[in-house]
Amino acid sequence: MNDQFKNQVIRMAWEDRTTFDEIYKKTGLVEAEVIKVMRRSLKEGSFRMWRKRVSGRTTKHAGKFRETRLQMKRVSSRDLANQQEIE
Repeated sequence: MNDQFKNQVIRMAWEDRTTFDEIYKKTGLVEAEVIKVMRRSLKEGSFRMWRKRVSGRTTKHAGKFRETRLQMKRVSSRDLANQQEIE
């Protein structure tokens, strides 16, 4: 793995809106491989900070992101309907 490729993977992994699915499509690396690249390339503290950040982030996992968006839409529709009933 050359430095330019590794830097591209690291940049995409740090970006909030780039999902692991998109990283796979562009680089061929699955999530576990991206984690290995990050572990080897970053300082220990930086790696821990990155893992903590992406572990709870639904935007890094396309399926979870879509599910969360649907839930938000359902909730906001219900809230809107309830609010109209009150008025």
